[in-house]
Amino acid sequence: MNNTFWELKDTSSSPDLLCGRSADYTFVHGYFTMLVCFITVLGGFLRSFIKNSEVTVLAVLSIAGFVIGHLAYSFIQVHQVVYALLRTPSFSLYCYVSPLIIFMAALDVDFYILKNVLWQVILTGFISFSSAFIIVGYVVIKFNKAEWDLQCCLIFSMTLGIIDPIHSVNTLKTIGISKMYTDIIRGESMIICGVTSIFFGILRNNLVYMFVFKEFHVLLDFVIHIVGSIIIGYWSARIIQFILTDLFSNTLTSVILCISMVYLTFYIVEFLKLSGMVALITVGLNLDSLSFKPRMELIITKFLIIFSSVLQQLIYTFFGILIGCGENKYFKFHTFAFTLILYVTLNFVRLFTIVLVSPILMRASYEYNWRWGVVIAWSGIKGVFNLLLAPEIYNLAAHKEDSPELFIFYVQVLSLMTMGINSYMMIHLARTLGLCVISLPRQMAMQNAINHIQEIIQNTITLFKTEKILTNVNWTLVEEKTKIKYRISFHRTSTDEKEQESPTDEVLIEEARLHVAIIQMSSFEKQCQDGILDTEAARILIGATKSYCPIQGKFMTIYDVSTYVKARSWLMKFKKILTLLEYHKETTLFIPIGNNKFLLFIYHIVFSEEFDYAGHIISFIYIYPMILHLCAVARKLNEISLILVNYYFVFLYALQTALKIIIMKRKYFSQHWNTLEFCILLIGITDMFCLYFVKLRPENLVLIQLAIIFGYLRIIRFIPLIKILIPPLINITDVQIKKRLSLMYSITKGYVKSQEDAKFLIKQISGRESIYQKLYEILETNKRDAVKELGLIEHEGRDVVIALKTRQAIQTVIAKSLKHLAFLCSRGIIDKHEGIEMNKVLLSKIKALNNFPMAIPPPTPDKYLHNIIWLENKDVLIEFFKERAKLACFDYGDVICREGEMPQGIYLIISGMAILHSSPPTFGIDSDHRANRRSQTIFTEFCTCGDIIGELNCLLKREIEYTAICETILQACFISLEDLYEGFDVFWPSLEYKIWLKLSLNTAYQYFESALVDEDITFERCVALNVAYVDTLSNCNEMTIDWEIMKMVIVVYGSVIDTKTETPYLAPCILPKTCEQVQGTSDLSKLLIIQAEEPVKISSDAKVVGPVNTGPQVASKDQTWKRKDELESESHYRKGH
Repeated sequence: MNNTFWELKDTSSSPDLLCGRSADYTFVHGYFTMLVCFITVLGGFLRSFIKNSEVTVLAVLSIAGFVIGHLAYSFIQVHQVVYALLRTPSFSLYCYVSPLIIFMAALDVDFYILKNVLWQVILTGFISFSSAFIIVGYVVIKFNKAEWDLQCCLIFSMTLGIIDPIHSVNTLKTIGISKMYTDIIRGESMIICGVTSIFFGILRNNLVYMFVFKEFHVLLDFVIHIVGSIIIGYWSARIIQFILTDLFSNTLTSVILCISMVYLTFYIVEFLKLSGMVALITVGLNLDSLSFKPRMELIITKFLIIFSSVLQQLIYTFFGILIGCGENKYFKFHTFAFTLILYVTLNFVRLFTIVLVSPILMRASYEYNWRWGVVIAWSGIKGVFNLLLAPEIYNLAAHKEDSPELFIFYVQVLSLMTMGINSYMMIHLARTLGLCVISLPRQMAMQNAINHIQEIIQNTITLFKTEKILTNVNWTLVEEKTKIKYRISFHRTSTDEKEQESPTDEVLIEEARLHVAIIQMSSFEKQCQDGILDTEAARILIGATKSYCPIQGKFMTIYDVSTYVKARSWLMKFKKILTLLEYHKETTLFIPIGNNKFLLFIYHIVFSEEFDYAGHIISFIYIYPMILHLCAVARKLNEISLILVNYYFVFLYALQTALKIIIMKRKYFSQHWNTLEFCILLIGITDMFCLYFVKLRPENLVLIQLAIIFGYLRIIRFIPLIKILIPPLINITDVQIKKRLSLMYSITKGYVKSQEDAKFLIKQISGRESIYQKLYEILETNKRDAVKELGLIEHEGRDVVIALKTRQAIQTVIAKSLKHLAFLCSRGIIDKHEGIEMNKVLLSKIKALNNFPMAIPPPTPDKYLHNIIWLENKDVLIEFFKERAKLACFDYGDVICREGEMPQGIYLIISGMAILHSSPPTFGIDSDHRANRRSQTIFTEFCTCGDIIGELNCLLKREIEYTAICETILQACFISLEDLYEGFDVFWPSLEYKIWLKLSLNTAYQYFESALVDEDITFERCVALNVAYVDTLSNCNEMTIDWEIMKMVIVVYGSVIDTKTETPYLAPCILPKTCEQVQGTSDLSKLLIIQAEEPVKISSDAKVVGPVNTGPQVASKDQTWKRKDELESESHYRKGH
């Protein structure tokens, strides 16, 4: 086989064919295409019939290839079919097959996990490669009866040392091993593949100069291969990421470009005499789920799996053909005995490697133990990469063997043996050692999820029973067929042991912690896809979560994320240094007094821009004389000229300094740069005197040394040029600081949303109440800290946060428009062509957000009145309150209002942050009715820009239920209670009603978001379309509920009682469908009524949704955090009104 793919060789010097003879006929191209199609179809049929054993398929194809090769050796007609394969260079097959497979393997590796255990992976790969190279090489030299030279044996051992990155972890995935271990093994195999490919590339490229090889040359080539390949691979990954995330690219184009870029990268890197394997490993590691558009990763992965499967089938068949084309006389008993020796040796090497790296794996994860070590010891599976490099053993050997097909035979048989035997042993040992058994905490979590799904199915069936069109359905059969019967087997067989096995709270908390981490990562990805979270922020959050996930008992906090990011502290320090070094020209302080024309003339000269430019030009011009001075030969030739030039420049520096001193006088030295220039002048004058004294006494060595030193000190004359760079550096630093602020705000906001999502699902994570409470407290504390960070970031960079919020609002609106457009197109309301054009317009607007300004100046205080939702942006209302509103300023630690005091008015926060402390909220419920809600727990919440303090208390004219303290310097727009009620009188009754509507909607979404997820009841729609309204119920007054026109009734304030059953309902709660009439039991009760668009069927199974039996829900507003579970839980956190 040929040993190169890129260079055309003379046919007279090409190697012999593996079958041992040349063709004496004209080659016909169509035969080989037919062979490829036949192998592909045969492989497809075999995979259809043998679904769970890929090794069987490859073994059958290998045997079929051997038969075809043997027939080709005997019959000329078959030889015509395989002739093209026999003439194909071995490196060509390597370039056709390896790029796609290694890219797929690298793409499946989680780079965040690999980065955390990078040194463990590198050390594991080094130990594995070294062990295989030494031990296998020794065994080959010792037990092989063929006359292989030392170089051939070492290259053979290097080829067998490769671990297949695909098959080595496929079996481990099926037995439920942690992804950390699979990534470590896959990372190890990719390191071995990369290192081996580099060594083969070095040998291949320098085969002619093999006799002059030195250790330094090999080491230098190795380093160049790694560094160069990684750099090209990184930039190729950036290009592929840009292609895949392009909003205007379709799926087919993205798939074609992605695969084409993979091959193009490989070929370019190989053409540059580097390692294409290492480059594609870098490409795959730098791409993750966020590098693709939604669902694009799944499509590309499917394509890669299909192509890699077909290519592997072709390779095993092709190499079977090559073995069959060889001489049968070389296949003796010792050949098969030596194959068994090699198989045992390879497994021993793998076991030896695992024993050595076990301390590393134990350090990487606390879950690792000797059982996992025994299973992983069988993971040294060989595959297609070993086969692709097997022909190179013959090509690169110093002494050519008579039986080159034996190299391929050994590698292919060992590959099939490890695939079959080692995969079976891993599964068998995992089951025997109890590693496939799901832990009891995970079983409990799965059972909770199954019960939740079964409850959803039952509710769906109950709802369908009310449909008239489904009245004749056999619902008993439906319930029987839809019932989930999922049996989870326990590892322990003894009944007593099962009863004794009860996990502790620590074990359950640890299992729940892992589930919380998974929920958070899913939340980050969904936020990124919805446009709420930037890609970079989502990538950082996911990376931080995966970094802290292996730490036992560690719940990631926002401070951990900040540490992971290594935020902006160095940028702030760097900016302070630059600001300190910046040259300030204070012209007004040095204006000459009187009419002295000379001083005025000098003043205009010194403080003109031309004077500064002249100083910089002087420094630039002196670069050439300085270069001549540093060069010994040029200095000697131009000695007199350089001395005169030096005198000239010292004179210019003296003139510049004298002019400044005349104007600035003593204040001249208050500027650091002036002091530096004066020192430069003194050094220059000293340098002149030294040169003069050297001429007078040329024999004085001390003077000569001083002259040389001061000559080299002339280089400090270029330091003032730094003044030119400082203003651009300050601008660049400002931009980077704003980017960091924007990134940290986006990260923190995404973290808060993930905490809410986790809190929403913790009931499904663990059914034990103690675990639920602990999880709730941890998540609540973490969220409170994150909200505090949000306020501090917003206080630090208001303009940056305003720009970020504006950009996200625009993106959210456009994203909703895209969803509505897709809905209209799917229903045929909009033509397909028109829909495509409108989709392009909306996508172009999203793409234009890439150029959105980094900062937007905050509006003036009066503009913030437009943000009060119940003013509805109406000019008449805004002008009314603008005349009466006042700007209130508070310092850090000031108290805005105290609990128990009467309200003075409402505060609209303009800038800064306040913390609210309060006792449990009463919701207007009489003390007799809320006896079961008594708690001494203190509620805590942070209010930031845009929040309003005191709305509810001003409406009720009741004591304030919280204390508000400034966490930072705070500005607020204050509207007094008298002015507010004056507005109520002028705009009666709409203004007061709209405030109640806004508070009611906040409370409803705050407690019952899951029930309102399908309801579009925004404040604007409620006002414009009356989809929901607020009704007032006084004490002892009654109200009839008509479920034909009312879809949902929520008690948001006060309490009511069912007049029929006398069941009390305390705010906040949702009234059940069985309730037909209620009576108020508090002085004032408020009910939010959501109207039905169509008549609603009443279910007798409906239950009340209230704070007693409902889990915590996700808030719809950024800083609205209170939950109904907080009324009874240990740790609380709520929104004050």
